[in-house]
Amino acid sequence: MFDKAYSGKRLDRDDALALFNSDDLFGMGKAASFIAENLHGKKVYYTRNRHINPTNVCVNRCKFCAFSRSAGEDGAYAMTIGEILARLAATSSPFSELHIVGGLHPDWPFSYYLDMISEIKKAYPRIQIKAFTAVEIDHFTKLSGLGLRGTLSELKSRGLDMLPGGGAEIFDSNVRGRLCPEKIPAARWLEVHEAAHTLGIKTNATMLYGHIETYEDRVDHLMALRALQERTGGFQAFIPLSYQPISGAIDVTRYPSGIDDLKTMAVSRLVLDNFPHIKAYWIMLGEKICQTALYFGATDIDGTVVEEKIAHSAGASSAEMLTTGEMINLITKAQKEPVERNATYEEVSI
Repeated sequence: MFDKAYSGKRLDRDDALALFNSDDLFGMGKAASFIAENLHGKKVYYTRNRHINPTNVCVNRCKFCAFSRSAGEDGAYAMTIGEILARLAATSSPFSELHIVGGLHPDWPFSYYLDMISEIKKAYPRIQIKAFTAVEIDHFTKLSGLGLRGTLSELKSRGLDMLPGGGAEIFDSNVRGRLCPEKIPAARWLEVHEAAHTLGIKTNATMLYGHIETYEDRVDHLMALRALQERTGGFQAFIPLSYQPISGAIDVTRYPSGIDDLKTMAVSRLVLDNFPHIKAYWIMLGEKICQTALYFGATDIDGTVVEEKIAHSAGASSAEMLTTGEMINLITKAQKEPVERNATYEEVSI
């Protein structure tokens, strides 16, 4: 398997499964680092970004999600566009990327989302807006009546720059049926991203691991993403998301360890040979595992974030924000070269 990686040959499904079942963690890390350095040298990317979650009111109530609420439930909230703009204006440091995801509010029309994007773009014309998971986009198609391509085109015309990768969870239908039965099926998630790519909208992809899935489920998830990337080339980064345990949320007999986090990072880099970046999302991993992941194939750590609600509602123990100085220190202490980027991986300095 490692010979294939070092010689530039593609790993197949059996290779990927053998890696997950292997105990040679350092061999995986070395091979994944070889691939990462061939692509980007010592560069590790970070960004000054800002998260906004407009509402936690959601028509779906996925078992693993501690963020969502029903309308009227204690803790439910829904922000007006004015409140979102005020929250952005109160941000103390500049940012180049705005990340927007939230619940599927039962009462908001499609025009709310169009106006939100338009008003944000008007107020901050230089920032890039990365917004709305495939689950949200599918919901919008029902509100707009414009179909998938029409809905995406309208959002793009208002200022949407790219889609995040959320909502993928695990593609296997049996796992999905237990984990998030109300969510769109895997085929629809892939269809949304393929449509975005054909319209020139770049996207990310994710995988939520460490709950009730098997290694076979993880491998099949990676293979489906690699196949779509082969057709479109529209994915920018893959983000393995480490499950955050919530007592009683789902019947889980194991939780992801640091070893599993690093192994998943390395296998992702080795299998997804057509993805430019594998991201170590520090919010889900914690800062120290995130730093270690830079020796297991990761070439991006995300950004400042400022205010993160979804993972922390699920029990994430990391900070809610990092300063640029802290990110630069994290990267340089790993003997890597920090590079500031925007949402579409253009190198910037703001």
